[in-house]
Amino acid sequence: GLTFKDLVTTAYLMRTKLWAAGYYRTEGLHWDGASMTGAPFKYFSYGVACAEVEVDGFSGTPTLRRIDIVQDVGDSLSPLIDLGQIEGGFLQGVGWMTQEQLLWDTSDGPGRGRLLTQAASTYKLPSIGELPPVFNVELLERATETGVVYGSKAIGEPPLTLSICVREAIRQACAAFGPSGREQHLGMPATAEATYWALSDARAAVDAPEDSSPALEEAGTMAVQQGDPTVPDGRQAADEAVPAVR
Repeated sequence: GLTFKDLVTTAYLMRTKLWAAGYYRTEGLHWDGASMTGAPFKYFSYGVACAEVEVDGFSGTPTLRRIDIVQDVGDSLSPLIDLGQIEGGFLQGVGWMTQEQLLWDTSDGPGRGRLLTQAASTYKLPSIGELPPVFNVELLERATETGVVYGSKAIGEPPLTLSICVREAIRQACAAFGPSGREQHLGMPATAEATYWALSDARAAVDAPEDSSPALEEAGTMAVQQGDPTVPDGRQAADEAVPAVR
C-alpha cells in the first residue's frame, strides 16, 4: 500500500493541494452607515477587574499585590485555555499601561522622528517578576451566548482592556500622598519615573491648599500606597499602608 509519506510526496510533486479552506459568515449582522443603525456585532464581551497596587513612596516603583478578574466567555470550550488567555492578555495590558513607553528621536539628525523603542530589547516587558502574589480569575457562570459555536465567546483580546485598573490604582495610590480629595494626574504609561513625578506633584500640593481640584471617584479599582522612612518630609512611616480607595 501507499504510505502517508509517499502520498504527501506524490501530491507535492504533482502540485496538488492537500488542505481545504472555509469561511464562516455570522448571521444577523447588518449596519447602515448613513443612519448609524443596525447590529454590527454578534455579541459583546464583558469583564471586571480589581487591582491592588503598592507604590514605593521613595522611588515611585509600583508593585502588583493582588488581581481579581471575572470574565464573560459564554460557555467555555476549554476553561484552562480560557483562563490562560485571560491571565496572559491582562498581563500584556499591564505592560502597555506601566512599562512599554514609546520614545521617538527628537534630534535634528537624519534619524529624527524614528521610533527608538522599536523592539523588546529597547523597552521593559512584563515578566514573571511582575506577577502579583494573588491572581484570581473566574469565568462568569450561566453566560451562554446563543447563535455562536457551542455558546462560547472569543477571549483573545478582551482581557487586555481590563488592565486599566492597574494604572488607575497606581494613580490613586499617588493621590494618597497629597491632599484628601484631590485629583492626581499620572503620565501614561505609568512607569516608575512617571509615578515618581506624580508622587512629587502630590506632595507639593500639600503645601498649596488653594489647589481644590475636584476628586475623581473611580469604581472597581483599589490601591495601597506605602511610605518610606527616607522620604524627605517623612510623612509616611515605612510600615504604614494607607488605602487609596475606600
